[in-house]
Amino acid sequence: MSDCLFCRIGAGEIPAEVVLETETTLAFRDITPHARVHVLVIPREHHDSLAGLAEVDAQGAADLAVVAGQVAQQEGIAESGYRVISNVGPDSGQEVPHVHLHVLGGERLGPLVQPAQR
Repeated sequence: MSDCLFCRIGAGEIPAEVVLETETTLAFRDITPHARVHVLVIPREHHDSLAGLAEVDAQGAADLAVVAGQVAQQEGIAESGYRVISNVGPDSGQEVPHVHLHVLGGERLGPLVQPAQR
């Protein structure tokens, strides 16, 4: 998709601080980090969500998980712990409609979400 931000980053049209790349994935630092380590892992091929990717390319979804673990190792957060998040859809806060995993760590992370206000 020519107008997709992450497709353009994956194609090298928009610069990013790449930390790891494979034939099928690209991992780069988030420009607005929410932890000391905040890396995004994307498939090079466009898919809107992790579920959508897994439905048509289970190996592609697995590749994202493997690379997330490799990023954690490379960034030195695998032993102390890290979080992997995939937001899907507007209620989750997904900002870019291209599947991506957030790998967060390097510090003690707070609760995953705040308790619901009802």
